[in-house]
Amino acid sequence: MSLLDLSRWQFAITVMFHMTFPAITVGLSIFLSVVYGLYWRTGRAVYLQMFRFWRRIFAVGFAIGVVAGAVITFQMGLNWGVYGAKTGPIIGPIIGMEVVTAFFVEAGFIGVLLYGDGRVRRGTMFVSTVMVSVGTVLSSTWIIAANSWMQTPAGFKVVHGQFEPTDWMRVIFNPSFIWRWPHMLAAVLISASFFVAGISAWYLVKGRAKGFARRSMSIALGIAALLMPVQLYLGDSVAGHELPRQLSKLEAIEGNWDNGDTGFVLFSVSDQQAARNIAELDIPCLGSYIAKDLTCKTAMPGLKLTPAAERPDMAATFWGFRVMFLAAVLMFGTAFAATVLRMRNRLWTARRFHRFVLWTTPVGILAILGGWVTAEAGRQPWIVFGQLRTSAAVSRLAPGEVLFSVIGFSVLYLIMLVAYVVYIVRTMRIGPERDDPGRQPPPGNLPDTGAAKDGVPRELPVPLGSRKVAAR
Repeated sequence: MSLLDLSRWQFAITVMFHMTFPAITVGLSIFLSVVYGLYWRTGRAVYLQMFRFWRRIFAVGFAIGVVAGAVITFQMGLNWGVYGAKTGPIIGPIIGMEVVTAFFVEAGFIGVLLYGDGRVRRGTMFVSTVMVSVGTVLSSTWIIAANSWMQTPAGFKVVHGQFEPTDWMRVIFNPSFIWRWPHMLAAVLISASFFVAGISAWYLVKGRAKGFARRSMSIALGIAALLMPVQLYLGDSVAGHELPRQLSKLEAIEGNWDNGDTGFVLFSVSDQQAARNIAELDIPCLGSYIAKDLTCKTAMPGLKLTPAAERPDMAATFWGFRVMFLAAVLMFGTAFAATVLRMRNRLWTARRFHRFVLWTTPVGILAILGGWVTAEAGRQPWIVFGQLRTSAAVSRLAPGEVLFSVIGFSVLYLIMLVAYVVYIVRTMRIGPERDDPGRQPPPGNLPDTGAAKDGVPRELPVPLGSRKVAAR
């Protein structure tokens, strides 16, 4: 494996690992703002219980995501030093703005979000939670701005081999950013919605914490039902504004090597070197129908239209898009079914549907990862499309050193991912019962042993007022 391939694999593994966490935490931070706002307004204990439970999962995911994101920045300087030197005048300020805005906002309020419950006023708690969610959205905004500029560069000139900005408005609001940013924001909201709905469905299947589970699932599936039609429109708009500028990506997404196919390739095994599909499953005329031609006469372009040296990897681009697209169809169908069941007053009694929703927990995350693979693999062999090749942007390092770091990072990320999944499962098993504000401490100020009548382990927070009385 070449130095270029090793560096690309290392960066891809790091980005995929990192993206797993914002796919949960950005939307979950907004969910926390909603439920705490409902608690502040209504005073209903179930909303505070929801806030406390989902905050536990958010906090650990947020911490891991921040650490993994820092690694990306170091890799951009070490493994992709030429890229950093050439695009620094544009990418550097954009990443700097993420630090100045998003990181500072998050750092200023995350402590109150995590530890302020019961210690500060409800209004202060709500504002802090909202500000953390604002920080997560700002972070994703700047990252999307930087990546979109790499997809559709604008507002720059090249001086002595360096990209220098000539119009920051065009740099940030480049042709693909206008649609990619709302598309990504909707994606993380939908991903978090299915994550929340899936875990809530588990409690309904087990018959535990029904009030908590119903409220969580109702809000989550309601958000998904509202956003999925919008997301399909946004996804189509991203394709309409980006793919005409990257025809090679469009050709790889379609999965055809030759022109003339009016169908939709559902499955394929491609041979990049021979420029052919070893095996494929094609649905006749569907490609033409998707292109809004019901006469079955619109043919899909083939990748052979692009010179061999400028072709993206067919398999990665094709399957990345299929994962995203099929996951979106599944989520749309699930949200539609949930809406029908809600209207028929059967959403809480349809146990088969609850079991099905449980299995959709990671689908939103997979859709986001598939979308990023499509965007990044489909842009190749360019790191700044049409301007700077990936092969010309990599640092000249010893391949053995890069191989060692790829293996080391992969093992470390696997351990961290497994640890987070184990933490989520453990938190689910303990359950939201311990977060119920209506629970009372044991009599006589005795420590809670963790036992409960229903066999669910308990963990009682000591009210702040009790600490003051004890101190006296």
